[in-house]
Parts: sequence; structure tokens; C-alpha cells
Amino acid sequence: MRPAELARGSGGQMTVELAVVTPVVIVVALVLLNLLGFIEACAAFDQAAPDAVISHGVAPSGEQTRVVAVDSVREALAEAVGREGVCEVEVSAEQLSESDGRAIFSASPLLTRFTCTLVYRPWPRLLRMPGITLEAPFALRHERQLVVDRYRPGVVM
Repeated sequence: MRPAELARGSGGQMTVELAVVTPVVIVVALVLLNLLGFIEACAAFDQAAPDAVISHGVAPSGEQTRVVAVDSVREALAEAVGREGVCEVEVSAEQLSESDGRAIFSASPLLTRFTCTLVYRPWPRLLRMPGITLEAPFALRHERQLVVDRYRPGVVM
């Protein structure tokens, strides 16, 4: 065969290769984009969580209850992370009690563990085509815990 005949026979090969490789490249790019977004959100969350717990969780404004403290911390973290629609912030608090029936007096009766959780939902979360709806089946979670004493504001245990 002559070179001209070889060139005519493989004319559509590059088009087929491009059609096969393009969806793979798009999926890899979306995975990398979501991974970088998650890493960025975790970095902002890790910096904001201790500050929010120390400033809003220990001595919340208004009523001094655990529910008010959890709501204040959640609002401060959501504002600090600032990725509405992609990230959700969950905060819970539990009192650590060392009294198992043996101790009569506790030196720190209001030790509280705040558990702050960042839930990252990848983009695109929902893909709709005629007759088909695909939804991302998972969410990435990042958790941070901090123990504080409610009697001594600003003291982290």
C-alpha cells in the first residue's frame, strides 16, 4: 500500500479516540474540582471551628444554655465557611461528666465537648436528563472536636 492509501483508511480513528477519551477527561476534571473544593472547605473549617467554639460556645449571648451555644456555634461556622448549597455545618455538644458515683465534687463540672461536622456535597449533585435523574449518592464529612470548660471562658481542655 502507498502512504496515501494508508492515510485514507484511518481517517476517522482520531475522532473515535476523542469521543472515547472526552467523557473520561470530564469525569476526572469534576473529581479533581470537587476534591480541591473539599480541601479548601476543610481548611477554612479547621481554622474557624476552634474560634467559633471558644467565642460563641463557651459564653453565648443571651441565655446561657447548651442549645443556644450550639446554635451560636453553628451560625458562626456557617458564616465563616460561607459555601451555602455545597457545605452544611452540624454542631453537637455533650457534657463530659466524670462522676460515676464515686466522686462527690468535680473540679470542672461543666466540661463540654463540641463536635463540629462539615458535610460537603459534590458538584454536580443532581443530573437530570429526560427520563433519568442521577443524584450523587454520598457526601464527604470532616469532623472537629473541642473540649471547653463553661466556667472558665477561653480555656480549652
